[in-house]
Amino acid sequence: MAWRQVIDAYELLDSAYVSGARVAEVLQERGLHDVTVTRIEGEKGHTDFIKAVVPGSRGRASGGDAPTLGVVGRLGGLGARPERIGFVSDGDGALTAVSFALKLAAMRQNGDVMPGDVLVATHICPNAPTQPHEPVPFMGSPVDMAQMNRFEVDERMEAILSVDTTKGNRIINLRGFAISPTVRQGYILRVSEDLLELMQIVTGRLPAVFAITTQDITPYGNDVFHVNSILQPATATSAPVVGVAITAEVAVPGCATGASHLDDVASAMRFCLEVAKAYGAGKCKFHDEAEFARLQSLYGDMSHLQTMGGHG
Repeated sequence: MAWRQVIDAYELLDSAYVSGARVAEVLQERGLHDVTVTRIEGEKGHTDFIKAVVPGSRGRASGGDAPTLGVVGRLGGLGARPERIGFVSDGDGALTAVSFALKLAAMRQNGDVMPGDVLVATHICPNAPTQPHEPVPFMGSPVDMAQMNRFEVDERMEAILSVDTTKGNRIINLRGFAISPTVRQGYILRVSEDLLELMQIVTGRLPAVFAITTQDITPYGNDVFHVNSILQPATATSAPVVGVAITAEVAVPGCATGASHLDDVASAMRFCLEVAKAYGAGKCKFHDEAEFARLQSLYGDMSHLQTMGGHG
């Protein structure tokens, strides 16, 4: 199970004093030595980007042939201090990523090593601004989305799970988590059957998929509606990206406190673990490469959707 790591991560992150350096210190104490922290200043404060590289038994870093998975914890901030006291709903993406890294560390110490390298990235910001959004307010961030992608998306990631609280909508109405269709280079592709299989094994329920639109896979800042930032990593990579959305039955503001359900975070984190095992072993595909090539040959390059466009 993963409860210990989720609780440890929650207690670590639910603090007005938490920093990337403190999170890195804990990860290193648990045995993850390749952890980097970069503090970025913005107009509305600062945040600490943190990235942990967890070597696999046959990973690229050691000359192996197992592919590298990226797990990105997406969020605006962990807290909205001084406007709100405590950990906000929006922080669940970082909570999932940090607990995932802690679980990988524990597994390594117990002799269970993933076949491929795993890169875990998120950012630590206990004092983020809020911003208007429909149907409920969102968390903002001291830095812009381009900076987030620059530090959270790594060219070594051959496939990415982007984990984000996705409760501020009326699109997906269940408690737990849901996944998106695979997104790659401007195409919204078929939902991965392998990921659906792993999801129903982890949850013991039928899998859930949330709807996305063309708007959602374009960069922030282009003045069109986005359900949230869950698929923003797809604008900064040629690798396939799948959103892992932590969800609710009702619309919950991203800046709400008391709204995190650790059992849902634990389920999402265990899903990431099972994907890491299967993807590194070559037993989980995010999409069909041949079909993707066929789409490109028929309909052309859609990577312009990863940009700010040229007609605005």
